[in-house]
Amino acid sequence: MSAVSVEPFLRYSRFEKPGYARSRRKAAITVTTAALIKSPSSFNCCCSLIPRRKLLSNASYFPFLDLHRVKTHTARASSTDTALVESTNDVVFKETFPLSRTEMTEGKIFVRLDQSKAKEKEDQWQQLTVGCSLPGKWILHWGVSYVDDTGSEWDQPPENMRPPGSIPVKDYAIETPLKKASEGDKFHQVKIGIDPKSPVAALNFVLKDEETGVWYQHKGRDFKVPLVDCLLDSGGGNVIGAKGGFSMWPDALASEGKDSSSRSKDPKQETRKVEGFYEELPIAKFAVIENSVTVSVIKCLKTAKNLLYLVTDLPGEVVVHWGVCRDDAKKWEIPAAPHPPETTVFKNKALRTVLQAKEDGNGRSGSFTLDEDLVGFLFVLKLNDSTWLNCMGNDFYIALPISSSIPALSGAGQSEVAPVSENTVGADQEVSHAIYTDGIINEIRSLVSDFSSEKRQKTKTKEAQESILQEIEKLAAEAYSIFRSSIPTFLDETALESEATEAPKICSGTGTGHEILLQGFNWESHKLGHWYMELKQKIEEISSLGFTVVWLPPPTESVSPEGYMPKDLYNLNSRYGNIDELKDLVKRFHGKGVKVLGDAVLNHRCAHYKNGNGVWNIFGGRLNWDDRAVVADDPHFQGRGNKSSGDNFHAAPNIDHSQEFVRKDLKEWLLWLRKEIGYDGWRLDFVRGFWGGYVKDYLDASEPYFAVGEYWDSLSYTYGELDHDQDAHRQRIVDWINATSGTAGAFDVTTKGILHTTLERCEYWRLSDQKGKPPGVVGWWPSRAVTFIENHDTGSTQGHWRFPSGKEMQGYAYILTHPGTPAVFYDHIFSHYQSEIAALISLRNRNKIHCRSTVKITKAERDVYAAIIDEKVAVKIGPGHYEPPSGPYSWSSKIEGRNYKVWEAS
Repeated sequence: MSAVSVEPFLRYSRFEKPGYARSRRKAAITVTTAALIKSPSSFNCCCSLIPRRKLLSNASYFPFLDLHRVKTHTARASSTDTALVESTNDVVFKETFPLSRTEMTEGKIFVRLDQSKAKEKEDQWQQLTVGCSLPGKWILHWGVSYVDDTGSEWDQPPENMRPPGSIPVKDYAIETPLKKASEGDKFHQVKIGIDPKSPVAALNFVLKDEETGVWYQHKGRDFKVPLVDCLLDSGGGNVIGAKGGFSMWPDALASEGKDSSSRSKDPKQETRKVEGFYEELPIAKFAVIENSVTVSVIKCLKTAKNLLYLVTDLPGEVVVHWGVCRDDAKKWEIPAAPHPPETTVFKNKALRTVLQAKEDGNGRSGSFTLDEDLVGFLFVLKLNDSTWLNCMGNDFYIALPISSSIPALSGAGQSEVAPVSENTVGADQEVSHAIYTDGIINEIRSLVSDFSSEKRQKTKTKEAQESILQEIEKLAAEAYSIFRSSIPTFLDETALESEATEAPKICSGTGTGHEILLQGFNWESHKLGHWYMELKQKIEEISSLGFTVVWLPPPTESVSPEGYMPKDLYNLNSRYGNIDELKDLVKRFHGKGVKVLGDAVLNHRCAHYKNGNGVWNIFGGRLNWDDRAVVADDPHFQGRGNKSSGDNFHAAPNIDHSQEFVRKDLKEWLLWLRKEIGYDGWRLDFVRGFWGGYVKDYLDASEPYFAVGEYWDSLSYTYGELDHDQDAHRQRIVDWINATSGTAGAFDVTTKGILHTTLERCEYWRLSDQKGKPPGVVGWWPSRAVTFIENHDTGSTQGHWRFPSGKEMQGYAYILTHPGTPAVFYDHIFSHYQSEIAALISLRNRNKIHCRSTVKITKAERDVYAAIIDEKVAVKIGPGHYEPPSGPYSWSSKIEGRNYKVWEAS
């Protein structure tokens, strides 16, 4: 087992800008990579992945089997397989799975001060260049200190020092992106011109990697570049030019770049300009390495055997640790010989095959001949003794086709396959669904039989019985997910809702369907220390603007001041205020008819005490859990619970929701918050971390008026450009909603991401999917889609995924006129946008647009998007021209702003 310690802290962004790992909070992190092989079917792996699941034609998908018959060319195979591969065979399965792993990469940062050639010689301008050799999206967070400044070291520089693209941060700093000078350049860099007439004594900075959210600092402090020689020995070891190390900064925004320990300048000391220097410093970061593996299964129509072909772009030697199974129990077995070349037997339980290098040198491949009576192929990939790649914490499992699902050849030697019609494709999909769901049904039957057997009932412990019931629940949820994806009833709910004439019905997860949500805080709100009191002064205004629901910040005691690292859940004295102030705030909102959501962090919890190994995993307070409440597969916190049912958040102990005592305590806590504080519902943090079925359990117990989960992951990109087809992304969000049985909605991250690229690149055609529907979750399941353009993580002072500047109102024109439940960010409603947003809210309420309203997209071209909603409202965004079509209605313009316009029908 190898361990790499990163000190003192890493600060991650929990949100993925395209393709990056995330988590937002501070934590001391030790990255451990190990593969502990307990049995051929059980691996503790440091790397896991999420399969890229597909919507098949006719809009159904299922996790592992993708049966459709097509012609294929000859596949390259080993000598044992050559006879099995014909020029025309049945491809019964093909899937590409992304492989993600984290590696430490090393590089260097350089700082150079020299005379600027861009200025006239008599001016004697200087130029400071800061560069970094590691790949990333680097931002220089910097400020200056002046000769006579004896107070704060950080101030904004003069206007003539600010490079293009610089953005001010409050009144003390500037953020400037680093860029490559040319395509082949190794370094990202930024150049700052320094006016000799300006009384600037020093420049202070830290380096920020926007991809990971990490801030890099020098020896635990801000980099300090002296421009006058009297500061060269100013102490602290952070002055550039002095020898020293390089470290990471855990919380730059919290410290606001201040460094009170530095000495103030002696005004009597003679000062001279520093002529120049060049210094290099080592830098290292954890980088997410993205690869993939493609698995194809070909049915040989001549021999009826299956040929499995595996291709990956992983570098170096790759070993496939594999086996087969003959029934739904997925028990590993070694198949009969012959085996592929370079195959060895592992403990008489599995095989290990070294993949062969491809002819073009890009990656590895291998082929496996499998008998027709086998049900499945199981495998994991081994890169080295400490790095194994699996599938979401489990072995890869490829279901093999049963013989009855493949048509027999009508004559010996026949090789042509009949053309596949739409009806044939539909039939294949039905077969594939039957194969997969039959397997689930058999598993449930087996578990039920096992549970109900009188003989076993006597010997089986209560914990084992509950474990079986939980497995049945999970399998049922999986089957339900397949049913929902194969019969997309959520697409039809729009029409059903539009025909309803009765009063709005309250439904868990959606309220009445007419909700308009306000996020009632930003990333800086905790700094006031009395946010509840501050917000209380705005209740009248919030209500008059038309908001029906307000989302409040996390109320609990927290290691991080923002509240997202909760500790004692029953201690509601936070940086936002105390429990009495919170109760009074909620009561006053209710007095104005506004519902209130609590921000519930259920995925993780910070411990109070260390265990015997010095690991923080013992909890105090009213919920004094021990390490059984922590998942077992997070290497940082040595939990004794079960494996996680979702993605681990590595900054704090991940809670094991499969434990009955944990679920019982959390349900009691949520009920206490409902009764004691008066919350009407929940915003659920980081729901990717645990199974949606547990969310259903919590919501059934607490009966919220409205609930929304934060399910956040990357959109699909090809060579850095956003794919038009984002079905896989929104499918994952829909899968999570399905797992909750629709008891919660989810933030429509898909829509936000598509709006980003649409507005940045003037590509408004992206706002229509292949079926002419909105391309986000709102186009599939609008009643569960909470649309937004910004929140405390993506915007505010964090800016992890900031909405295109100056185009916010186009985003609001879209979400406030379309179905779904729109959410407005605090920073936007209390800004110069307020009157425009208020007008859009008023129009939405006036026309009774709701979460299930119908959308007819009338134009989606390069420079303009337009749609008609409920035949009452027409909207266009983009610089292009559009007028609503004439017909049974006449349209009058009601709201118009920069590159957007809204009409009402009369």
